Amino acid sequence: MISPLTSESSATVRVTDNWLFWRKLLFRFSCIYLLLYMSPWTWLGDLPLLNVVAELYGQAEDWLVNLGNTYLFHVKDVLVPMNGSGDTSYGYAQLCLFTLIAVVGTAVWTVVDKRRNYDVGYYWLLVGVRYYVAMVALRYGIIKLFGQQMIFPSLSALATPLGDFLPMRFSWYFIGYSTPYQFFSGAVEVLAGVLLLFRRTSTLGAFVAASVFLNVMMMNLCYDIPVKLFSIHLFVMSNFPLLGDAQRLLNFFVFNKPTQPAFRITIPNRRLRMVRTGLKVAFVVLFLILPVWETYQRTSWNSNPTVKGKLTTGFFEVERFQGNVADSLRWKDLIFEQNTTGSIQTADTLLRQRYRRGYFSYALDSTKNTIAFKKSSMDTSALFTMNYTMPDTNHLLLRGKIRNDTVLIALKRQNRHFQLAERQFHWLSEANR
Repeated sequence: MISPLTSESSATVRVTDNWLFWRKLLFRFSCIYLLLYMSPWTWLGDLPLLNVVAELYGQAEDWLVNLGNTYLFHVKDVLVPMNGSGDTSYGYAQLCLFTLIAVVGTAVWTVVDKRRNYDVGYYWLLVGVRYYVAMVALRYGIIKLFGQQMIFPSLSALATPLGDFLPMRFSWYFIGYSTPYQFFSGAVEVLAGVLLLFRRTSTLGAFVAASVFLNVMMMNLCYDIPVKLFSIHLFVMSNFPLLGDAQRLLNFFVFNKPTQPAFRITIPNRRLRMVRTGLKVAFVVLFLILPVWETYQRTSWNSNPTVKGKLTTGFFEVERFQGNVADSLRWKDLIFEQNTTGSIQTADTLLRQRYRRGYFSYALDSTKNTIAFKKSSMDTSALFTMNYTMPDTNHLLLRGKIRNDTVLIALKRQNRHFQLAERQFHWLSEANR
């Protein structure tokens, strides 16, 4: 193993051998590629002034990705930007760009730089990778601790046949169903993030992170979850700190040989040590303490929401549907969720279709007794507006126009019972259920 220049207990320079040529190439490529991928200059992009740097860098990167795709990569004629999916055509074009820059940069670096080794550079690259993996692990772990990443299946999801779900949504509800399991997976991610922040526990943290992100990567690959590129990178970067300790780890765990403590760079200057401590404290505050507080506040609000303009909640069966509407577009049932969203069993593409249901958001005007259906809560204009009357809590009558066709829809509440919503648990099970 190639060690850094100084040990943790001494500030004297430790002379090391020349790095092998392949190791120099690997370091140069890894350094360029990982710095591009991590973009540490954008980590504090939410702060004033620093957000300008992050924004300018983002614009420059976007321009280069599109330029490279147009003349070299040809991933797709028009790139789809990053959205809920991290595996869009833009993501693959970005991967091609980073790889190309790293290859060219490695070649140029090899020609102009003739130093014997990169002990110091390797050490600080490891620090950057550690903190990047820690930042991601803390971000995703904290929201899992509060059950905010994967949510319990909604009424609309419970009413959707199992066979209609895509693998990703199926896996999402699998985790969201069990709050304790989601908490456990989040706690392990937070543990990995915290361990990676300290040099003495960084190796253990890398082991934990590699285990966590191996599971995440395999779920993404096996359930077609569109975060494959990101999770693969996280797994590789979690193992990156272990590569330098490979010989020591093999001696200890496999060959039953004694091994020496890892060498670390120490900072003899007191002011520089204070700067380092200040940066670590700032990192902990920004990426651990504040996210915990913000997620706690958001969870508290979600557990006691004050929903304004809400009509009702429940599963309604369509008793009567009058109107000059094609049979495939007629409503079969309607679900109002606990907020101002819902879904309808219909093939009408006027609504946002997912798993053979049309999803909607609505705005209620209780003074005019009208309900405006929208594709999403972000939309300002309504798809259609209907008058409603609710003679009792179990009946609802809607009148209005859909695509200029006058319709009347009579709905009756059904006490649908979903066993999955019971969150069952049994220590004693006499048979499979």
